[in-house]
Amino acid sequence: MKYAARQILAVTFGLMLAAPALAQKQQLVVYTALETDQLKAYQEAFVASHPDIEIKWVRDSTGVITAKLLAEKANPQADVVMGVAATSLALFDRNGMLEPYAPLNIDAIMPAYRDKKNPPAWFGMNVFGATVCFNTVEAKKRNIAIPTTWKDLTKPEFKGQVVMPNPASSGTGYLDVVSWLQMWGDEGGKGGGWKYMDALHQNIAQYTHSGSKPCNMAAAGEYVAGISFEYRGHTNKAKGAPIELVFPKEGLGWDLEGFAIYKGTKKLEAARKLANWASSKDAMRLYGKNFAITAQPGIAPKLAGIPDDYESRLIKLDFDKAAASRDATLAEWSRRYDSKSEAKK
Repeated sequence: MKYAARQILAVTFGLMLAAPALAQKQQLVVYTALETDQLKAYQEAFVASHPDIEIKWVRDSTGVITAKLLAEKANPQADVVMGVAATSLALFDRNGMLEPYAPLNIDAIMPAYRDKKNPPAWFGMNVFGATVCFNTVEAKKRNIAIPTTWKDLTKPEFKGQVVMPNPASSGTGYLDVVSWLQMWGDEGGKGGGWKYMDALHQNIAQYTHSGSKPCNMAAAGEYVAGISFEYRGHTNKAKGAPIELVFPKEGLGWDLEGFAIYKGTKKLEAARKLANWASSKDAMRLYGKNFAITAQPGIAPKLAGIPDDYESRLIKLDFDKAAASRDATLAEWSRRYDSKSEAKK
C-alpha cells in the first residue's frame, strides 16, 4: 500500500510540475476569411512546428470580418488577421490598426504582393482572381454560348441567369467591382465601370453574401453563370461539376489573401511566429494546392483548368485607392443594386 501510495504521489507531483508548462500554451485569436475547407491543413502545419501555440479561428466572409474589425477598433479582440483581402488590410493600415512586421521570409515575397512600406504592415499569401463558372448543361438547354468577355454577360440571353457576390459582404464581390471601376472608370458614379454594372444588373438573378456561392449555384445547375474566383471554380470542376471556367478577355480583377498582425496584441511574439510560418515556403506550398499564384513565385503547381498565362491577365490594381474609396464605392453600389441581394441570415 505504501508503495502504491508513493506511486500516486509521484504521478500527482509530476502532473503538478507539468501544469505550468501546459498553462504556458498561448492562444492566438485569428480573424479570417479563409475557406473552411482550407483551415484544417494550415492549422495542422503551423501547430506541428509550434505546439505551444493554439489558434482560435474567428471566420466569416471578408466583408463581415472587415466590418467586425472596424467596429472593434476601440476594443480589439483579434491578435492576427490572416486570409483576409489585401484591400481590407490596406484599409486597416490607413486606420492605424496594424502592427508592422517584416517576417523572416519577406524578401522571398514578390514586391507586388506585399505592402510597400518597410517594415510592411501586411504581406500576401496568395492571389485569388475573378472567374466565371459557366454551366455547360444548363447553357445548352437555353442555347446560350459560352462568354469570353465581361460584356458578354450583359447580353439578353443571360437575363436572370447570372449570380455574383455582394461586394459589401464578399471580398470576391469587392474585387469585381473595384476591377471594373479601375478598368473602365468611376467618375463619381458616371464612369464606364458603373455603366457596365448597370447593364449587368439587368441580368443578375441574385447577389450572394459569399464569394464561393455563385460558383456553387452554377455548378448545381441553379443558374448558368456564377461570378466567383478560381479556387472555387477549380474545386467544383475537379469534383465533376459540368462547368467551364471563363477568364474574361478584358482582364481579371484580383486580390490577395493576406496576413497582418493586429496592433496592440498582447501576444506579439506568438503572432510573429505565425507570420514567419505564413510567409514560409512550406506555407506557400499549401496555398499552392488551392491557388494558381502564391506570393512567393515558382511554388504553385499547375492547376487544371487555369490558363498558363493567368498571372498576365490580372489587371494593374491600386490597393491604396481601393481602400480609400471603399465606403463611397459600397454606398453607391448598394444604392443602385442592393434590391437583388439575398436576404441576410
